[in-house]
Amino acid sequence: MESHFATIWENIADSIGDSPAITHGSVTRTWSQYDERAARIATALVEAGLKPDSKVGLYLYNSNEYLEAQFATFKFRGVPVNVNYRYLDEELLYLLENSDSEVLFFHSSLGDRVARVIDRLPKLKLLVEVSDSDDHHVPSAVPYDSFFAEHEPMPRITRSDDDIYMLYTGGTTGMPKGVMYQMGSLVDSFIANGLMLLGVTPPSDIANLGATLREAQANGVRPISIPGCPLMHGTGMWIGAMMPSLAGAHIVTLEGRSFDAHELFRVVQDKQATHVTVVGDSFVKPMIQAIDEAVSQGTPYDTSSLSMVASSGVMWTSEVKQDLLDRIEQVVLFDAMGSSEGSMGMAISMKGLPPATAKFSVSATTKVFTEDDREVQPGSGEIGKVAAGGAVPIGYFKDPEKSVKTFRTINGVRYSFPGDMATVEADGSLTLLGRGSQVINSAGEKIFPEEVEEAVKRVDGVLDCLVVGIDNEKFGQAVTAVESLSPGATVEETTIIASVKTQLAGYKAPKRVVFVSQIPRAPNGKADYKTARDLAIAGL
Repeated sequence: MESHFATIWENIADSIGDSPAITHGSVTRTWSQYDERAARIATALVEAGLKPDSKVGLYLYNSNEYLEAQFATFKFRGVPVNVNYRYLDEELLYLLENSDSEVLFFHSSLGDRVARVIDRLPKLKLLVEVSDSDDHHVPSAVPYDSFFAEHEPMPRITRSDDDIYMLYTGGTTGMPKGVMYQMGSLVDSFIANGLMLLGVTPPSDIANLGATLREAQANGVRPISIPGCPLMHGTGMWIGAMMPSLAGAHIVTLEGRSFDAHELFRVVQDKQATHVTVVGDSFVKPMIQAIDEAVSQGTPYDTSSLSMVASSGVMWTSEVKQDLLDRIEQVVLFDAMGSSEGSMGMAISMKGLPPATAKFSVSATTKVFTEDDREVQPGSGEIGKVAAGGAVPIGYFKDPEKSVKTFRTINGVRYSFPGDMATVEADGSLTLLGRGSQVINSAGEKIFPEEVEEAVKRVDGVLDCLVVGIDNEKFGQAVTAVESLSPGATVEETTIIASVKTQLAGYKAPKRVVFVSQIPRAPNGKADYKTARDLAIAGL
């Protein structure tokens, strides 16, 4: 059996078909229903003229339909394209053009944007509208629900490990780029690295996975995963949905269109969820607040089913981890060091195992190299670029120049260089410093924003923070903190600067602090440094 998401999920549906696979609100689909609905959509897509490697845009909020449309695309060996639901006209147009999308699934509440760009997208063969509002219906679109009445399920086919899987980056360092993986290597990596975290021992032969999951469920192992962050980004889709689905999990998506920690814990309690996926402090701080508010009201949430909270993509500070462990004692915190371009390491925290910030154990395939491709030696103190081996992407879609810079071979081994900088500790662990593209050069010193942000966020009353470099005649770039405060808190600029100087070398401390009502972040919690820099300039 080939290592392909569609083939493995079909095998799982054949083995545990009556088990729940996906839920959104009051609507639950079993694995058999999930498979059949995806197969009917696949028939509709093939009849519209799509072939293997055809691209299908998913301009959708978290929902059952998102997961069904993705599964359907995999079934006919197509390539799903994640589209940020915050994109407005020109951003949407760029992504659909750049990806060569031939079909677009979209929620009707986003239909006004779709209607304004479709005339400029001649490659689009089909629009499929998922109804979520009475407004903005696109006349040329086909209603999503009609697929199930008008099409028979697509027969099972043989697929290839070499089929392409593509994930568009968030575009934090330029326009979004499609990161292309070989399906087989990505699936094998997910199974090898993810199933154990979900309580399932991977079989030696993936053809036996369905039987393994049937036996695991008979023994009470039933992962229930809530992606608390958007499926349109890698953290929510990979860790929250696709990896758990390879373990036969039940994926439960939240109905809210922005993160609501109270909704999350109501669903954890109602569904007895075992796994939750979020993105660092900006998600976990509201979770801690929601737990405390429920306790103060005499209606504490039942979190006894929760065995893991996973995060990836941004800094998750040790103090915030500890605050969560103090409230959910049995939970394991999984902090993944990775990006769309590859997985590099992880940090595990639990009761009795103190959490750390930005310190990760690494896989055997992860290395750190200097600018001249020397491997950084443990304990040397040298700073280098983190290189992820293992399941390395083929490259960026339509961007050979950036592909050559990011995906490189050293000593006969192919690596991905997402841009993260780190030092290697004497014990072999990595201390992540941040993205090289965000480094601040101040009076000849290199300063990584993430390190300063962590120090600022330790100040009582500070809710969130981003640090940027602002052009300065004396320093070249002046370290500037943009921050928001907790409700009702008052913190002086001088207090923050003085506190940072007690934690870090003086030159790393902010020269100025700009207070804002909300820190600019993408829906997945990742920092929007460009907007933060604009806010800093305006505030100064």
